[in-house]
Amino acid sequence: MSTPADSTDRVADLLRFVDRSPTPYHAVAEAVRRLEAQGFRALSEAAHWELRAGDACYVVRDEGSIAAFVVGGVSPAEAGFRIVGAHTDSPNLRVKPRADVAAQGYRQLAVEPYGGVLLHTWLDRDLSLAGRVAFEAEGRVQSVLLDFERPLLRVPNLAIHLAREIATDGLKLNAQKHALPVVGLEETPPLAELVAAELRAAGHAGLAAEDLRGLDLMAYDTQPSTVAGSRGEFVLAPRLDNLASCHAALSALCAARSEPPVPFTQMVVLYDHEEVGSQSARGAGGPFLSDTLARNVGAAKDGDEQGLARASARSLLISADMAHAVHPNYADRHDAGHVPLLGAGPVIKTNANQAYASDAVTAGLFESLCRGQGIEPQHFVSRSDLRCGSTIGPISAARVGIRTVDVGNPMLSMHSCREMAGAADVEPMIQVLLSFFRGEGGTA
Repeated sequence: MSTPADSTDRVADLLRFVDRSPTPYHAVAEAVRRLEAQGFRALSEAAHWELRAGDACYVVRDEGSIAAFVVGGVSPAEAGFRIVGAHTDSPNLRVKPRADVAAQGYRQLAVEPYGGVLLHTWLDRDLSLAGRVAFEAEGRVQSVLLDFERPLLRVPNLAIHLAREIATDGLKLNAQKHALPVVGLEETPPLAELVAAELRAAGHAGLAAEDLRGLDLMAYDTQPSTVAGSRGEFVLAPRLDNLASCHAALSALCAARSEPPVPFTQMVVLYDHEEVGSQSARGAGGPFLSDTLARNVGAAKDGDEQGLARASARSLLISADMAHAVHPNYADRHDAGHVPLLGAGPVIKTNANQAYASDAVTAGLFESLCRGQGIEPQHFVSRSDLRCGSTIGPISAARVGIRTVDVGNPMLSMHSCREMAGAADVEPMIQVLLSFFRGEGGTA
């Protein structure tokens, strides 16, 4: 069991993880750093895989998704997989290909909302830019991660004196007209020149704006993640949905790596593009997980053509994505019997229409894991008259045919530029996922 000191350290580590992960690409890079520190080795999707029991490996797809696993002592066809899935992306403002805009003596950037952004929360924030940049050098196109790491942009609010109607009608924003951030005054260089200069400062000597071939850049809030509340009860940070679940999954897998071996293969998969439907080559709707599972089965010495189907039948997937805590000012937006509270532990998410993949058996298995840690799980079900959000859970379940449960820690301000969760919830979720990787809780 964990101690209070462990819990404090985990919260501080979560804050570091979030601050080092302003984009999905940076989240994967940070995951790689942590995995390699625990002895995991990289695999290439283009190479032939040779795997043995106890091998700890990871594979990255297109820089935005990653799967990591520890090969079990028994063939997956006989012992199956224990998988935790989460997603690396969060709603934000993403730079358009032709981004430079001049208006009224200002330089602005054309941006596009990504996912279900709470657009008003991005106003009057000290924003920076990060992502990946494609450029041509030595006759080939290559990519590199970029992070300006300083306040660079701002989407200024309109003064109340010029918008008196806000007091009666509320704030109404048009994403095309009102979300363009200001990057400087009219003499500000074009974005390509700013990017090239930043890359040169980072060591890419001689790189010029004309060498750039593509930009996957997104805005992020530069305010550091922190703990708040009268007793430090709250975690305040951007991108908790769903970097907090990524952090819990990686922490549990790395902890399991140092423990005695188990017969089944332990795996974490972190996808990009969940916030926009997962339908991409590196999203949960693509073949990334199924490819990784098939290659694990194929690498087993006793692999056979029915091995993947047999392994899937013996496997379980925990889809970890943050859950809606009850809001004290909007309690009526919750079903009265399902009101998760910050600091009260993991939440099992259920939806009869399969927006979540949980059923009686998989939810029962997760509840058993919780009870084994002395935790009483919470439950979330949407009001019957409100549309339910979804996760990678049902998408992955349909793609790979593995029993799945949807869970997550409770939070407020979901999809805001800056979100809010419970500090006391960080360690329990890690411990429950670690118990899962140990094979406890009746998960056979």
